Amino acid sequence: QMHLVESGGGLVQPGGSLRLSCAASRNIFNINPMDWYRQAPGKQRELVARFVWGGTTNYGDSVKGRFTVSTDNAENTMYLQMNNLKPEDTGDYYCSGVYRGSTYWGQGTQVTVSS
Repeated sequence: QMHLVESGGGLVQPGGSLRLSCAASRNIFNINPMDWYRQAPGKQRELVARFVWGGTTNYGDSVKGRFTVSTDNAENTMYLQMNNLKPEDTGDYYCSGVYRGSTYWGQGTQVTVSS
């Protein structure tokens, strides 16, 4: 069993920044891959970024150059740094990870980009 908890969402103006956190209850090295997804109102959930241990991080086309994934291994936490936010980035953001062959999801954190 493994748990993921997201935090860091909120209301931000266009052009602003937020950093989301995804805290894992297990050693983050054993969770592979780890993903960030988002779901905008009325839309399907979409992959924002995929972090693979020992590999590269892949980003969705709409966030390339603006979003960056990082990890704090000591804290078993994955981050999503979001810069130059746009109204279309609004949505619920979820982290997920594969641990021992099973996929786990966090509860999500809401991001609203609005003036």
